[in-house]
Amino acid sequence: MTSDLPQRRRRGPRRSPGPRRCSGSSDVPERRRPRRLLLWSVAGAVAALTTVAAIVAGLVAWVERELERPRGTETIELTIERGAPVTSILEQLEAAGVIGDPLRARFHLEYRRRGETLQAGEYRFEQPMSTVEALDRVIRGKVVAYPVTVVEGLTLRETAERLASEGFGELDAFLAAMASPALIADLDPAAESLEGYLFPDTYAFVRGAGEADIVAAMVRNFRRRVEEHVDAASGQGLDLRSLVTLASIVEKEAGAIEERPLVAAVFHNRLARGIGLYADPTIIYALKLAGAWDGNLRRRDLELDSPYNTYRYPGLPPGPICSPGAHSLQAAAQPADVPYLYFVSRNDGTHVFAETLAEHNRNVARWQVRYWRERRAAER
Repeated sequence: MTSDLPQRRRRGPRRSPGPRRCSGSSDVPERRRPRRLLLWSVAGAVAALTTVAAIVAGLVAWVERELERPRGTETIELTIERGAPVTSILEQLEAAGVIGDPLRARFHLEYRRRGETLQAGEYRFEQPMSTVEALDRVIRGKVVAYPVTVVEGLTLRETAERLASEGFGELDAFLAAMASPALIADLDPAAESLEGYLFPDTYAFVRGAGEADIVAAMVRNFRRRVEEHVDAASGQGLDLRSLVTLASIVEKEAGAIEERPLVAAVFHNRLARGIGLYADPTIIYALKLAGAWDGNLRRRDLELDSPYNTYRYPGLPPGPICSPGAHSLQAAAQPADVPYLYFVSRNDGTHVFAETLAEHNRNVARWQVRYWRERRAAER
């Protein structure tokens, strides 16, 4: 018999529910794999770069230690020629034992002293000295300078001869540079040369310094040293030219420094009274200009017709007769406050001073006439 009720469908055994899978879920591992590879690649690259950086840093530190390491025990002198390329200079320094590896030196120049140049000249390296110190010396141009002393009381020509004899240049070139008053024209428009304006001092010049540069250095020194005496000299009625001229006479007359204010006072007093200076050094200078000085001053020379002859012409001579030093400049600007009008040599570098002619004549008789008579008698 058939039933009108729907037949119940037979079902198989029930399966336990498993994880539900979404569409496309099977691609997840494939997507994560490249990302992981990328991360590992980046990490590897960073590690590699860090290693390289550490190696480079260590290498740089080693190079810089080598550059700073003192080397050698000798004193080395050499000359770097003008226009020499950097590579040649570094090889020259290495060959002389001044620096180590030129490549390390080039590293220092490129990365620590970029834009600076190695200077030509004559150098002295007193070891121990590091490569950095040696290169710094050449960069700064600390070349060897040779001292020369120009003593007080030299004429322009004698100064030129002194410098030329010491190997600092040619005599004619020095004389030519000293003949022009251009370097002093603003202070002394009447100057016809640099006579009196080449300040005596100890200088240090490099070999190869030009004669004109050396002369200019001496004039600069004069300008600096005379400045402190200008006001005092003005108070004595002296302009710059008169100050230097009077100081040059004091320089030649007075050997003892402590006597220079006294000698200057004598000349100031005589100028104030219109009395001739009667200064032997002015006649000697006139004879030098004439090429007639032979080392002896004779009585007939006192009649020499020259404006520098202060026996014939009162007042100061036309200009300086030598280069005065600091003590003579100070004495001329600030003479002693004494009434003396005369002095005579004791023949030992000092003088006897007098206010009157009678006193002076007695001093002359004692320290010149009798002194030399007794000396000649003792030598027989």
